[in-house]
Amino acid sequence: MTKLKKMLLSTGLLASLTCAMPHAAFADAGVLHIYNWTDYTSDEMIKKFEAETGIKVTIDTYDSNETALAKISSGASGYDVMIISNDFVPIFVNQGLLQDVGVASMPNFKNLAPKWQKRPWDVDAKYSVPWVWGTTSYSVDTAIYKGPTDSLKALFEPSDDLKGKIGMFGSPSEVMSLALLYMGKEQCNTNPADLKQLDALLQAQKPFVKVYNSDGTTERQVSGETVMHEQWSGKALAARQQKSTIKYVFPKEGAIGWMDNVAVPKGAPDLENAKKFLNFLMDPENIALQQKSTGYQSAVTGSNKFLPPDVGNSPEFNPPADLKIVFAPSCPEKATRAYDRIWTDLRQ
Repeated sequence: MTKLKKMLLSTGLLASLTCAMPHAAFADAGVLHIYNWTDYTSDEMIKKFEAETGIKVTIDTYDSNETALAKISSGASGYDVMIISNDFVPIFVNQGLLQDVGVASMPNFKNLAPKWQKRPWDVDAKYSVPWVWGTTSYSVDTAIYKGPTDSLKALFEPSDDLKGKIGMFGSPSEVMSLALLYMGKEQCNTNPADLKQLDALLQAQKPFVKVYNSDGTTERQVSGETVMHEQWSGKALAARQQKSTIKYVFPKEGAIGWMDNVAVPKGAPDLENAKKFLNFLMDPENIALQQKSTGYQSAVTGSNKFLPPDVGNSPEFNPPADLKIVFAPSCPEKATRAYDRIWTDLRQ
């Protein structure tokens, strides 16, 4: 129990706060509470789920895996399902924050492509269903920036004309995984010399960075607030659809791969509604609505045939066959603490 909870209990405030919470830890008949990244849920898909099941959906959002972990581990309750990235699934499981819902036994599990049925972060498919997957690199407005766009060097060792015009994510794990890929170093790195080099690289980049924020990445590039931005492939597609000069870069060093996953937090108010949603997502026509909305790939066989050409045939959606894609693993505590120290110094 946290110190904050002890204090609230001692003053009798915890009960009153719980009553005031919009998502109190009690089952709401016919309601599904979702906790997801900002601007990352297809309205069309949710409406289809509501129409087919009669279950009303509510959504709360966060801006990074670290934010979601901090909230759930602090004892926040009331969510039936949440979306988390592959490298954070083991962390949630090891901390006892997710419920075993037996995904492998669900009727639509058979629709998952074989390579995604046993994922390294959930080998027995106990806890999670794939949401969508994509890559992380950077996008750039080629109408303004005329330099080379074949390497991560443009992002991490930028030219003088990009000073104050670069956007980076607000998530330390995502910034550092891409930086380590550029450096040619191992992920989850604890080597003191590598960490010193990582710190120096990010500190040297800092004067060129206008903002560290994972929200609003598309809007900043379309408006011209940033010229170059660390970016997810689907968000880059959305930006290009609004501004044709924006290009998503597939660097020669490779890109970071990721898969977001749908899981059920321990103590979910309505477990049955959560299971219905997870099974719903493994239907190709359903998950295609999420793909259409976000521009990302799916783990469900046959979903791509339901996509419009501007998504399914887009360069952002179809990485080169020879692109090196590194799925960042879940890092041990030693690496996480080292990253936290670097990030804290960087943000001061």
